[in-house]
Amino acid sequence: MARTNSELSEMDLAALVEELRATKQEALNLRFRNATGQLDNTAEIGKVRRHIARLNTHIRAKEIALAEGSN
Repeated sequence: MARTNSELSEMDLAALVEELRATKQEALNLRFRNATGQLDNTAEIGKVRRHIARLNTHIRAKEIALAEGSN
């Protein structure tokens, strides 16, 4: 999961979307584990949320770059 910003910026749009899907699934699993008391390190939830936000930022930047390139 924990990719750096430089690694994310090198990925193409499809790979970023797939990474986002997998990370959202991981966040869901963490929330369930937290609700059932099985999660020891609750800081993982915040890390995953920040990673999702970072992915969304990179996806949006790629979408804007593609839109500007087609004009």
